[in-house]
Formats: sequence, C-alpha cells, structure tokens
Amino acid sequence: MKTIKISLNSIDKVKAFVNEISRFDCDFDLVSGRYVIDAKSIMGIFSLDLSKSIDLNIHADGAALEEVLSVIGKYIVE
Repeated sequence: MKTIKISLNSIDKVKAFVNEISRFDCDFDLVSGRYVIDAKSIMGIFSLDLSKSIDLNIHADGAALEEVLSVIGKYIVE
C-alpha cells in the first residue's frame, strides 16, 4: 500500500478522477480526518471537505502501482 496526497477541488476533477481509477482492479481509500471512504464512490468523495488535500491509500504494488501513479499524477500535491 502507498499513501499520497491528492487535491480534488472541483466537480470536474472528482468526476475525472473516479473515471480514471475505476478501470483499475485494486482498491483505493480516501482519508480525511477520521473519515475513510472508497475513492471510486463519487457520492462518498462529495461527503469530504474538498477544500484541502486528501490522503489517498492505493492498495497495489509493483507495476500496477506505477501505472496508477502515472494516471493520477495530475492530482498529486506535495
């Protein structure tokens, strides 16, 4: 598992993000404070505070992890 910080600060970004990660077989969790939701759930994402960055847990490794990171690179914040 790898944890990164992402930013989903607009409706269009949320829709694009969910569409992009939904094609992967691995699991993704978004963590904001004490809330943990499935990152493939648009309704779940909108229940979070999207004004700040969110932790994304990616349950993958090796080549699958590298592919995920290359697809979602534009959402990653430092």
